[in-house]
Amino acid sequence: MYKSLIRPLLFKFDPEDVHHFVFGAIRFIHRIPGVPSLIRGIFQVEDKRLEREVFGLKFKNPVGVAAGFDKDAKLFQELSNYGFGFVEIGTLTPKPQPGNPRKRLFRLKADQAIINRMGFNNGGVDEAVERLKKNKNVLIGGNIGKNKVTPNEEAVNDYIYAYNALFDYVDYFVVNVSSPNTPNLRALQDKEPLTHLLNTLQTLNKKKEAPKPILLKIAPDLTDDQLTDIIDIVNTTGIAGVIATNTTIGRDGLKDANKEETGGLSGKPLTARSTEVIRFLAEKSGKSFPIIGVGGIHTPEDAIEKLEAGADLVQLYTGFIYEGPALVKAINKKLLD
Repeated sequence: MYKSLIRPLLFKFDPEDVHHFVFGAIRFIHRIPGVPSLIRGIFQVEDKRLEREVFGLKFKNPVGVAAGFDKDAKLFQELSNYGFGFVEIGTLTPKPQPGNPRKRLFRLKADQAIINRMGFNNGGVDEAVERLKKNKNVLIGGNIGKNKVTPNEEAVNDYIYAYNALFDYVDYFVVNVSSPNTPNLRALQDKEPLTHLLNTLQTLNKKKEAPKPILLKIAPDLTDDQLTDIIDIVNTTGIAGVIATNTTIGRDGLKDANKEETGGLSGKPLTARSTEVIRFLAEKSGKSFPIIGVGGIHTPEDAIEKLEAGADLVQLYTGFIYEGPALVKAINKKLLD
């Protein structure tokens, strides 16, 4: 029903407008008595064999929502009803910011992909915290970044602020230095500034009575030498793991008319490259740290391929939009099979 009826209708309208409409619709139907339990009954797969313990946290299943979908922590409770084992919110910045000018989100239907140049649009971390205080039982990751106006040499202060604000309300952190839509942000992936940033956060983290896992989200466009540096940095700083990967600036093999739009590309064209990065990190590190695999998961087979390449968990975003909520259940059922 989703792919034959709902998706064709939604795809007639601007993707960012549709995103907000769908959020509103999901929130509305979840206020109707009995609907949340009905949705859980349709989409959730409850089975002990799906549980995973990764970086000290227990996940009821290995399929999560990638950052960028629920930027402001407005829908995490409802999303969990569709069968996700965890929800990653953000990217959140210390101060609210509008992001880049619209239009900034583009479907590439011929490629089953999306290009976005959102630019960390969010209402600020403090606003999100107020919503997270109402969390009942959803395992939450907090993806944090810097404000656009903050120069790179002061970026560490933005990450510290977001870390402190979110600490009591998320289960793990993700340091995002790999979005292509904030000017010069990816320069923070260079070895020296990245090591400094992660060491600073780890120093704060270790002072806590119960430290939280800190992960690093990396770009798919890194070279093998840069990926080797990432392995060194993870092992040196002692962070909990890596999320591979963010969106790509590559455009190879695209057919859709929107392929020339600037921004980060996600979806099917990213499937193979994100899996390559996962496999490289897992093999070259001797699987010395956990990996969350994300990028181009549109089928259960895509998810299993990433898990077999070395991922411990997977996340959906673009595949969830193109395939619908049944994809989560299909992956979990396939894992059981």
